Amino acid sequence: MPTRKKSKRKQSRKRPAKARAARKGGPRRPGGAKAVTKISRKVASKAVSGVDFNHAMIYSCDLERSAHLYVDALGFQPIDDYRHEGRLLYLRLRAPIGNGTLALHLMDPGKAATPQNEGVRLYFEVEKLQAFCEKLAARGVILDKLPKMMPWGWMHAYLTDPDGHEISLYWAGAGRFLRTMQKSATPGRGTRGATTRT
Repeated sequence: MPTRKKSKRKQSRKRPAKARAARKGGPRRPGGAKAVTKISRKVASKAVSGVDFNHAMIYSCDLERSAHLYVDALGFQPIDDYRHEGRLLYLRLRAPIGNGTLALHLMDPGKAATPQNEGVRLYFEVEKLQAFCEKLAARGVILDKLPKMMPWGWMHAYLTDPDGHEISLYWAGAGRFLRTMQKSATPGRGTRGATTRT
């Protein structure tokens, strides 16, 4: 039986390795910029498809006192709680708007919360910020800084929870996921003209 010759069309599909590499933007080299970019894109695509923020855990020395702020003043709704011998040890909360959640956990006996060293600050977005802060003040909540327009174009107010964790109440609106431009810089801080806020 006569053997068939490969058609020129099929042969033209197979190109030398160098030609294929050139078509794709150059040869792959270990540690090269193109290889690193391709790897980082693969990692990013997997992360985007598999990771979603669930909640933040806040450790407290007095959970009942912390619950008073987050539930009674800020309006978070209790979802779950755990008590032992009548003492509240854990409380899971849902934000009054959206799907954001927080968990409050009682600190182990003998340990102290040190939020200043942990560098933790919580951000809650509030559309009618001025009116909301006035309601907080009427409920006896002390604000460290009253609502003020910041150089990056967002309105911020600040307070501290009973365990010393910093809380920023702010409104960014449609600009939340956009790059922001500083309108002014603080002297001596080395701030650049553009910053990103999340």
